[in-house]
This record gives sequence, C-alpha cells and structure tokens, in this order.
Amino acid sequence: MTTTKAASQRSTASRRSGSSATTRPTTGMLFVAPTALVVAVLFLAPLALLVYMSFTDWPLLGSPQVNGVENYTDIAADDVFLGAIGFTLLYTVLTTALLAAATAVLVTISNSQRRGSRIYRTAFFLPYVVGMAAASLLWFVNYNDQVGVYNMILEAVGVINEPVGFLDTPNKALFSVVVLVVWKTIGFQVVVLLVGLQAIPAELDEAARIDGASTLQRLRHITLPMLRPTIALLLILSITGSLLGFDQFLVLTQGGPDNSTITMVYALYKRAFSSFELGAAAALSIVLLLALIVLNVIQLRFLRSKDS
Repeated sequence: MTTTKAASQRSTASRRSGSSATTRPTTGMLFVAPTALVVAVLFLAPLALLVYMSFTDWPLLGSPQVNGVENYTDIAADDVFLGAIGFTLLYTVLTTALLAAATAVLVTISNSQRRGSRIYRTAFFLPYVVGMAAASLLWFVNYNDQVGVYNMILEAVGVINEPVGFLDTPNKALFSVVVLVVWKTIGFQVVVLLVGLQAIPAELDEAARIDGASTLQRLRHITLPMLRPTIALLLILSITGSLLGFDQFLVLTQGGPDNSTITMVYALYKRAFSSFELGAAAALSIVLLLALIVLNVIQLRFLRSKDS
C-alpha cells in the first residue's frame, strides 16, 4: 500500500514538473511579445520596405519602377557620396581622438576627492541633456560674426582684431563642428568612464601600491584592463555617432562651404529630399547600414580577442 502511494506521488510530481516546464516558455513568450511586436512594427517592417525601395526607381510622386541593382552600381559614380565618405572618416577620427583626450582629463578632475568635484560632474554633464539640433543652433548664433559671443570675447581680450569667420572655410567649419560635438557629448563619456573607474576595487590599487608599483604601472596593469569594457562601449558609441553625424552639419554649415562638410547621412538626405530620388537614397542607406554592422562586428571581435 505504501509503495503504491509513493508511486502515485511520484507520478503526480512528474506531471506537475512537466506542466511547469511547458508553462515557463509560454509565460516567457508572453512577456517578450510586446517588445517583439514593437520591434517588428517599428524596425523590421520599415527595414524590409527600405530594402525593397533600394531596388526601385522610386520618385516622390508617381509609381515606383523596379530597376534591379542600378541604384547600387550608380554609387560608384556618385561624387558627392564618395566625397562624403572621406570627410565622414576624417570627422570621425578627429572627434573620437579629441573626445578620448578631453574625457581622460576631465575624469581625472572629477574623480578627485576635493570639495566641489560634484559640481564639476554636473557642469560636464549638463550640455548632454540639450538636443543636438538645439545645441547646434545655439552655437550657430555664438559663431556669428556680428552678434556671436565667441568673436566678442576674443576681441575683448585682444586675441583678434576682426571676426574669425568660424564657418567661412572648410577647415574652420570642420573644427567648429568638432568642438561643438565634443562639448555636447563629453559629459556622457565622463560620467560613464567615471562610473567604471569607481567600480574598480580599491584593494587592487592599494595592494599594487604596497608592492611598490608606480602610478604608471598601476594605470597600465590595473586601471586600463579593468576599464576595457567601458572604454570599448564608449569607443563604439563615439565612432557610430560620428559616422551618423547629421544634425550639427545641417544646422551649422548646410554642407558648406563648397560641399566640404557633407557627411554620408547628409548626402543621402540630399539625395532623398533635394533630388527626390528615394530609391537611390534607400540604396545609400543600406550601404551605410551594412558598413556600420561590419565595423561594429570587427570592433567587438577585436575587443573579445584582447579580453581572451
């Protein structure tokens, strides 16, 4: 009798565990379903439409006509887009390098235990909460030769005798945009790197100091290896954001002077909304998307190999 009862209990427990195992995936799918629906509606469906558009001659008005890979083959003859590739790469290198250097300096200041360090952190982060378009418009006014604050300050301290013309030449325009972007985004980089720095156990640094390690040795063998995931994240965000630069150039330079500050995103924007060649612009968008995917995959693989 006891044996029969025990067998019955085991059978009941087995059925319950089987039912529980079946219920768990269903419950998980129900939780994920709203997010999956949003991704499908707001990302996958537009992406599928974009791919279809890239294989068509899609005018702003009228019916689209399928033209195969013509939009892709025409990219090789698109001087504006090819020039935009070189300019975007130059802009990305300059912005990333200046951001890294400035962030290192400001993190050192913010990480100190001196009175007022929290004020520094707040001041560094404040520009980041301003939208890029709004910040660009603010700096556009400040760069103005007649009413701009920067020219007034430089003239007041005797550095210049006449307006600089921050946006008058290609080099000045590029430098002016890079300074704006560094000012706008450096607060985010400082806060993220500061969080990663403060997450390093103090015991490691203290032990290395007791063992006689110098500041440079502690930085090389403890701080930088521990910060590698954080630095990798900031590097990917900085490079991706620079390659997708658009708002600041649209507001500050409008691609000028002489089309010298046209980025890849600005080039496809002009193709879509100035030339009204939506199919060609879609092809440019696909090429840019694939380039970003490849670049991020390479970065992640390189960083993983470094970790291993």
